[in-house]
Amino acid sequence: MTQSSQTQPSQHVAPPAWAERVLANVARVLIGKAEVTRLALAAAVAGGHLLLEDAPGTGKTMLARALAASLGLDFKRVQFTPDLLPSDVTGVSVYRGGEFVFVPGPIFAGVLLADEINRATPKTQSALLEAMGEGQVSESGVTHRLAQPFFVMATQNPVEHEGTYRLPEAQLDRFVMRLSVGYPTLEEEVSLLGRLQQQHPIDTLEAVGTPQELLTARQDARQVHLSEEMRRYIAQLTLATRAHPQVLLGAGPRASLAMQGVAQSLALLSGRAYVLPDDVKWIAPFVLAHRLSLGTEARLLGLKDVQVVAEVLGQVSVPSETVSSLTGTGKQPA
Repeated sequence: MTQSSQTQPSQHVAPPAWAERVLANVARVLIGKAEVTRLALAAAVAGGHLLLEDAPGTGKTMLARALAASLGLDFKRVQFTPDLLPSDVTGVSVYRGGEFVFVPGPIFAGVLLADEINRATPKTQSALLEAMGEGQVSESGVTHRLAQPFFVMATQNPVEHEGTYRLPEAQLDRFVMRLSVGYPTLEEEVSLLGRLQQQHPIDTLEAVGTPQELLTARQDARQVHLSEEMRRYIAQLTLATRAHPQVLLGAGPRASLAMQGVAQSLALLSGRAYVLPDDVKWIAPFVLAHRLSLGTEARLLGLKDVQVVAEVLGQVSVPSETVSSLTGTGKQPA
């Protein structure tokens, strides 16, 4: 399901200045992809990692490069292939000058693009688990901390499966969201052709934000108010995926934490100090769908994971939007 098919939150106000600059800067490279860029930035603010699942040539790499450049983060790309070794990603100790010295791999970056991640073997895929989950790399019994902010953006083709290795559930669960960039419209593609005729905008894209601003935003997002009713709504959505008759393995507590964090981040980027039910409804398919394992009957019927989430959203009652519960202050929301 493409990003354009989702419903955007009903209340939208100007985001903070630094985020507005970043979103506008990325728009110089990605035409007509404001929503997916906003969600990608929210994932970064939430401290999570992003899985981009789409056809080749839709702008997945450009999104990663543009976001890294706009935030002033070091960007590295690894093309995942069957012969890629875990040490090619994390780094390796080499004997030099009479001692073993650790040579960091490309994972030591602000933004790591794991391109076509499902083409690497499960052993190499698992090299990302510790880094994504704990922000560190262990090699030869020594732990090396990754500098923050650290953000993994992985890509995979949803159609081509020959010569690929399906990402295991534990790996999928480490991605806070799965997004699709989607094809441009006719007018967007015409504009794209004109803009790239002489030079690609990514070659001249400069930083308009700083890593410290992103780290500060992560702290600020945690202070965004989330009512008891909203927390219960999030938990009920996650629980409903486990009870769905066509689901073998539903979303776990990490999904609830991801939904909470991304909802708070979206509220922050919208200039709000509280989360709306529409924030949660908007992001639920992106947070929950890739975490579901469907049964044989569902696959035979052609049922998709996003359809299951849509059913769940229709079954779980949305909390009432009372002033006091939304803002935590009893005052009318701005």
